[in-house]
Amino acid sequence: MLKIKKPTKEQVLRFIKRNSLIIIGTAILAFGVGIFIVPFDLVTGGVSGLAVIINEMTGGKVSVDLSVTIITWALFFLGLLILGKAFSLRTLCSTIVYPVFLHFSLKMVEWIPFLQLDTSSEVNMLLAAIFSGVMVGAGCAITFIGGGSTGGLDILAFILAKFTPIKSSVYVFIIDGTIVALGFIFFKQLPLCLMGIISAFIVAIVIDKIFLGESKVFMAYIVTDKHEEITSLIHKKIDRTTTIIDCEGGYSKQSKKMLAVCFTMSEYNGLIEIVSSVDKHAFMTINRAHAINGEGFDPLPTKRKD
Repeated sequence: MLKIKKPTKEQVLRFIKRNSLIIIGTAILAFGVGIFIVPFDLVTGGVSGLAVIINEMTGGKVSVDLSVTIITWALFFLGLLILGKAFSLRTLCSTIVYPVFLHFSLKMVEWIPFLQLDTSSEVNMLLAAIFSGVMVGAGCAITFIGGGSTGGLDILAFILAKFTPIKSSVYVFIIDGTIVALGFIFFKQLPLCLMGIISAFIVAIVIDKIFLGESKVFMAYIVTDKHEEITSLIHKKIDRTTTIIDCEGGYSKQSKKMLAVCFTMSEYNGLIEIVSSVDKHAFMTINRAHAINGEGFDPLPTKRKD
């Protein structure tokens, strides 16, 4: 008979903390979309932008929250089939709660009078672009801190990157840019398009400030007895190289191997999952790096010739 290992109190608390952060982050994201983006028809890219366009194309017959639910779940199952369980589990919580919170936030706009802003006012439109960017960015960042992912069209970008040499970040830019362009075609309002771009720009800034602080790159040091397996997965799954360093425990006096690896924000959760899946007893330190120069990162600065 297979004996199921009971999780420790620390593991339960960590699970609750991570999922609480994911739920809180997803809720903030949904309220930002429902209160500011949808009423003003702001096309900022992503699933919400696509849903706003579908709503316009169908003359309001297909609601935004219905489109978001269908697209989100379709992409989740597509990711499950192609990218596997490990990736899909990171998006599962947001996939479940995001459509629910979005539907509730849209109802709040109907129920609460002071949330019903004058959508014809350009000042209100600008405020909506700013505050939607702040809330969506904060929601995404808190979800990332919890170890989750908002999924959505990012899943499509990861799938395309898996079968092509182009990075997922490039596909995210292409997909979001295409959605913004489609929004301009269907709504035929340049101010609306520009407000969507402003909102998307603020989202990127807020994610950087909350999730990364001032730094965009990280350095991890991993002390482990399974350095070969972890190194292999790092090379394969996040396409980063490692440096293997011989070290000795100051207290135990045992010889160990330490891996040093540089990585970016988008690879943060992937690295954590690799290490925890291979060696739960590994000791890992992660620091923000002021700058990393070399292959795969920014080029080394060269001295200007006079």
